[in-house]
Amino acid sequence: MHSDIAFRLIKPHHSLSEFVESFWLLENRSEGDKELVILPDGRIDLTFSKSATQPFQIILSGIETKPDKALLKAKTRMFAVSFKLLSTEYIFGHTISDFVNSAKQLPPDFWNFSEEDLADFDLFCSKASQQLYELLPKDYDNRKKKLFDLIYETHGTVTVKELSEKVSWSSRQINRYFNHQFGLPLKAYCNILRFRASFHHIKDGQLYPQQNFADQSHFIKEIRKLSGVSPKELKLNRNDRFIQLSTLLPD
Repeated sequence: MHSDIAFRLIKPHHSLSEFVESFWLLENRSEGDKELVILPDGRIDLTFSKSATQPFQIILSGIETKPDKALLKAKTRMFAVSFKLLSTEYIFGHTISDFVNSAKQLPPDFWNFSEEDLADFDLFCSKASQQLYELLPKDYDNRKKKLFDLIYETHGTVTVKELSEKVSWSSRQINRYFNHQFGLPLKAYCNILRFRASFHHIKDGQLYPQQNFADQSHFIKEIRKLSGVSPKELKLNRNDRFIQLSTLLPD
């Protein structure tokens, strides 16, 4: 990755892991803007950022179902919390179905954060964790917990029918829940997770199915659908524009 772009990731304490995937920072330290492509990865991101030309802002991003071009402004510093889907109901307390492929600007004092909290990433993670501990539910639907455990453990390669049988929840009810809460059916979400699980293989040059795709043709079709390019073009990652590949950490 270009030396002007900095990235760091911290995993949450295990007590938060049902709801939080990671904390991360992304910085463009250069004087120029950086063109990026954001790939669908199944996460919900709460970002806190400022740049040389933009004031401090807090953004909640919904699920992406297609590649999205973005501009990382010069001198941008961005700290973020990436959430798992259960967080929408139990941490935020509302659906995100109305901003699939979009985002929502939150008040600049959301969760008592301010521009000063962008000074130190470790302190930011501690403050965000403390806020999340206070919001953790005392009780939640174990059926939903089991459903998401299976989805994440299998990287979306399990069928809706299999999930339905394992959690004793009908496919129709699961899809109704997904569409209402997240704005897309379960199968579409599983396809995104399976796509994301292919990032490491593609970056390593393994341009053939690794995640339960039907065949090579199906693999190429899904990669094109969710990235806008072929697996080969994705692997090349010219100018580090596919930021999630550029910042991949070892498994």
